[in-house]
Amino acid sequence: APVTNWKWYDTIYTERYMRTTEENPSGYHDNSPVYFADRLRGRYLLVHGMGDDNVHFQHSVEMVNALVRANKQFESFFYPNKNHGIYGGLTRLNLFTKMTNFLEESVRGK
Repeated sequence: APVTNWKWYDTIYTERYMRTTEENPSGYHDNSPVYFADRLRGRYLLVHGMGDDNVHFQHSVEMVNALVRANKQFESFFYPNKNHGIYGGLTRLNLFTKMTNFLEESVRGK
């Protein structure tokens, strides 16, 4: 799951490295890909566990909104009830197969 906007991430972690949004507004903005979706080149795969309590699902939703506003084509897959690690049962196999297929198709230029 991607952190797409640092102002939405865990403040204890983020402020340790980036200070607050008031102290470092450009750092938060310039390192948040949600603001730069229009610059995306090539293929994009977005994967998120919907039960992720580390990077909340809001990050992916806002990235999808930014990609649509920028008219960027992308693929996404969301795993219901899966956390940040996206595992359990055959979930990890499904995820790795999906990622492998995406990379193979990207290299082949599909």
